[in-house]
Amino acid sequence: NFYYITILRDPVSRYLSEWRHVQRGATWKASLHVCDGRSPTTEELPSCYTGDDWSGCSLQEFMDCPYNLANNRQVRMLSDLSLVGCYNLSVMPEEQRNKVLLDSAKENLKRMAFFGLTEFQRKTQYLFEKTFNMNFISPFTQYNSTRASSVEIDEQTQRRIEALNFLDMELYDYAKDLFLQRYQYMRQKEHQEARRKRQEQRKILRAKQAHLRERGENGSSTDYIGNVERW
Repeated sequence: NFYYITILRDPVSRYLSEWRHVQRGATWKASLHVCDGRSPTTEELPSCYTGDDWSGCSLQEFMDCPYNLANNRQVRMLSDLSLVGCYNLSVMPEEQRNKVLLDSAKENLKRMAFFGLTEFQRKTQYLFEKTFNMNFISPFTQYNSTRASSVEIDEQTQRRIEALNFLDMELYDYAKDLFLQRYQYMRQKEHQEARRKRQEQRKILRAKQAHLRERGENGSSTDYIGNVERW
C-alpha cells in the first residue's frame, strides 16, 4: 500500500526560501513537468533566465518573472493539472483555472492520509506517529531561524509576495484549519482510549478485590466451624 504525504509551509517563507535557493545557483532543469504524457513547450512555459542558471538574481527580478514556477507552487504541485489543460493557459479563463486548481489541491490534500505543517513540528510528529502507528526515536525540533527568516522585507514586498502566491495563501489557511482539526481529533481519540483503559483497569481491580473479600469471608467461616468442632 502506498500513502501520499506532504509537508506544507507558510507561503511567504517558502517563496523566500526558494528565491535564496535559486540565487545560490539551483535550477529545476531535471524536472520535466510532464502532464498528460508530455512536457510543456517553451511557449507554454518560458524560462525566467538565460544561461545555465539564475544565480545572483535579486528578489525583485525573482518576483518580476511572470513564468516563475515559484508562484503558487504548493497549489500547482498538489492539484491535478490535467483538469486545466496542463500548462496551456489558453484552455480556460484565468479566474476559472485558478478556482479549479485550488479546489483540486484542497481535495487532494484532504484525501491524504497525512500531511504536516513546518510551523507545527511537534504536532506534525504527533499526527504522523498516531496515523501510522510508528514512533520517531527523537522529538522533532522547531527551527524558527531559517534562510527565509534571515531575509528582511518591507511591508510592500510582503504584500506583493502574498499577491503572487494568493492561491497558496488560501490553500495554507485551509490546510492549517484541517491540520488542527485532525490534531484535535487524534488527541480526543487518545484521551478516550486512555479513559477506556482506566475504566477497564478499575473493573479488573474491583473484581480482584471482590474475589479476595469472598475468599477471606469463606476462610473465616471455615476456621470458625473448625474451632467449634474442636471445642
